[in-house]
Amino acid sequence: MEIVHISAECYPVAKVGGLADVVGALPMYQNAIGCQSFVVMPFYDILFTQKNTFKKVYHATLKFGKETIDFNVLTLKENSLDFDIFYIDIPGLLDKNYVYSENDTDRFLAFQIAALDWILQRENTPKVIHCHDHHTALIPFMLSQSYEYKSLRNIPTVLTIHNAQYQGWFSHEKVDLIPEFDFSNVGLLDWNQTINPLAAGIKCAWKVTTVSPSYMNELKLNANGLESLIKAESSKCVGILNGIDSEVWNPEKDTFIVQNFSTETIQEGKKANKDWLCDAFNLDPNRPLIVFIGRLVGEKGADLFPEAFDLALKNSDISLLVLGSGMSDVEKELELLKVPFKGVYNAFIGYDERLSHKMYAGADFLLMPSRVEPCGLNQMYSLRYGTVPVTSKVGGLKDTVIDINEGGFGICHNEITSEEIANAIQRAAVFYKNTQEFETNRRRIMNIDHSWDASAEEYLNLYKSLKE
Repeated sequence: MEIVHISAECYPVAKVGGLADVVGALPMYQNAIGCQSFVVMPFYDILFTQKNTFKKVYHATLKFGKETIDFNVLTLKENSLDFDIFYIDIPGLLDKNYVYSENDTDRFLAFQIAALDWILQRENTPKVIHCHDHHTALIPFMLSQSYEYKSLRNIPTVLTIHNAQYQGWFSHEKVDLIPEFDFSNVGLLDWNQTINPLAAGIKCAWKVTTVSPSYMNELKLNANGLESLIKAESSKCVGILNGIDSEVWNPEKDTFIVQNFSTETIQEGKKANKDWLCDAFNLDPNRPLIVFIGRLVGEKGADLFPEAFDLALKNSDISLLVLGSGMSDVEKELELLKVPFKGVYNAFIGYDERLSHKMYAGADFLLMPSRVEPCGLNQMYSLRYGTVPVTSKVGGLKDTVIDINEGGFGICHNEITSEEIANAIQRAAVFYKNTQEFETNRRRIMNIDHSWDASAEEYLNLYKSLKE
């Protein structure tokens, strides 16, 4: 079964968030169970493309409104990945040194058209086209409605919603950029008097998935304006929990960490990585080390961090380390906390993949007080490294983290306020002092299986159901 995944991101090529991790892992695990899965993504002018060499496999022009645009389809000359990636190269439009900008309508619309134009002329027709988020969500519409792709209409489409807050809205004035279709069906594109790619994808895809069961349920109540649509289309919607690449995120083999470890050597391994972090960031290694890794945005509860961290550091014997970037005012306030809490608090504003691995390996607790968390991968990474997650009860966090007071292994809180975050951190500090229980729990969580194996099988079963 040939599956084509179409996405704006894919690890290790281009990563902004969890979307890249999913698209960079799912095809590999699908191939391991007998599929022929590959990825189609934009060709950006970024570090990965600068360091590698590519060959052209296709060249054509696409119609884009009244214009025609040249595009190429490229692939790596030497591919070391466990799946193929094809890159849509549109000079002057996609080949930027960034993935996203403030106005990406033309970029991603042209990308989708080019991808379909290439698929249209390929000798092999894919059995399923799997689209990811709003950047590719017009593909189900174009396949079902545009005259150009009439011969592809029987290919099932799956749309995965990784984050429904972003929907790709654009004006009806640009409708002529979409390959010609029966204009009486323009309502399929519309939601609240604007073209909404995510809404169009939900309407037109054969199946819609979210990246966790709880997130699917939450979208019926909070989907940034799409709640009624999700409810109306619920018969074709299903939540499938993401997995993680258990080879990339493996403390026994991870080349980014200071000392590798297993469940048998967890004490020494965690200590070596924690000592490195505490030395690098001037933190007290004798205190429980709590870390945050991620975007400093409202969805992650980051606007509450300055006040919550001030409360926690005043009331708990902890060390706290932040890795992330986002809202500039939050970044500034987090930097200012370094002065009054020198020796127990630090922040690295930005992102560093190698450092993130060391933090998962060396931390005692990972903080994730998210307001919105469709699936969340960080909590799964932390479990793999014996780091206890401290999370809110939303989305995928609810599906993957159970509180220690409920027979589980993590620390959970319901409300997302500065006080609740500080209280959760306080609970973590108390749990840390119960040395025997804490050490037993660390070994336990390392054995929790969140690999992609089960999720890949679920997707395969979903694909097969589309042919029945």
